Amino acid sequence: MTGRPRALSALPVLLLAAALLVAAGAGPAQAVGYRYWSFWDRDGDRWTYATQGPSTARPSDGDVQGMRFAVSEDSQDAAKPRGAADFAAICAGTEARHGLKRVALVLDFGTRADAPSGETPPAPRTACARVPSDATTAEALAAVAKPLRYDTDALLCAIAGYPAKGCGEQVSGTAGKGGDGDTAAASGAPGDKAAPDGNGGPSVGLVAGGAVVVVLAGAAVWQARRRRNA
Repeated sequence: MTGRPRALSALPVLLLAAALLVAAGAGPAQAVGYRYWSFWDRDGDRWTYATQGPSTARPSDGDVQGMRFAVSEDSQDAAKPRGAADFAAICAGTEARHGLKRVALVLDFGTRADAPSGETPPAPRTACARVPSDATTAEALAAVAKPLRYDTDALLCAIAGYPAKGCGEQVSGTAGKGGDGDTAAASGAPGDKAAPDGNGGPSVGLVAGGAVVVVLAGAAVWQARRRRNA
C-alpha cells in the first residue's frame, strides 16, 4: 500500500518534463548569416548575383557591375546594390579609348546595421573604371576604389579600405540584415544555407521533440506495467 502513492506521482512528473522539453524547443530558430561584399551584374534594369568572383570575371566595355556590403545567409538572401546604375550616367565623363574598356561600378557600403562594431559605412558611390580590354573586375576595382583587401582564399574583404578588419565572418541572428534602411532585421553568406542550428547539427526543436517522444514512451510503459500489477 505504501508504494502506490509514490508510483502514481511519477506520471505527472513525466508529463511535466515533456511539457518543459516542448517549451524549450518551441523558440524561434536563430538565423545565421555572414558579413561580406556580394558581387552583382546589371542585366537590363535589374541586378543578378554574379556567377564568378571579381578576380575571374571579365566585364565588357559598357557593362555595369555592383558591389554591396551586407549581412546575408546566401545568394538568394543577399541585399542588392542601391542607387542609380546607368552606364551612360556613370561613365559620361570618361572618354572611350582604343584598346581600353569602360566599366561602370556601383559601390554600396551598406547600412549601419550591417557595419562591423565601431565602423561607419561610407556613402554609396559610383565610379567609371577605364582599364585594358582583358581586365578583370578586380582590376577595375583596383583602378578606382583602392585599397582593396583580400584574405588567403582570395575572398574580397574590403573595398576602399572598408571595412578595416574582418572578412566574411559569421554573424549571429541579432545582427542587421542588409536592406535599404539602417534598421533592418537580422539575417548572408557566400555559400549554401547554414544547417538549422548553424553548425551542421540537428536543430534544438528536433532534439527536444525526440526527447519528448522518449519521455512519453516511458510514461506509456510505466502505465502498462502498473495496470498489470494492480
